[in-house]
Amino acid sequence: DLAEDEPYFVIRADDPLSDSLIELHAYIGAGQAGAAHNKLAEIMALTAARPPRPSDSPKYRETFAISQSMEAWRSSKMKKAG
Repeated sequence: DLAEDEPYFVIRADDPLSDSLIELHAYIGAGQAGAAHNKLAEIMALTAARPPRPSDSPKYRETFAISQSMEAWRSSKMKKAG
């Protein structure tokens, strides 16, 4: 269950990489390094033809902010349980 203060990230089905990103997450979680490596290579091939999002893009900054908030949340939770 999602804690009331737990940050989360949504990947929509409309995102052309959504299924591949979810599969990559599943392979990593299952410890299937070879399959994860292959899926990451597939993702990189899919994105190679597209220009990268500019580093000053609001979406880019938002994504990293969510990542940082997740790390901080886990760290805080571990300290409380510690």
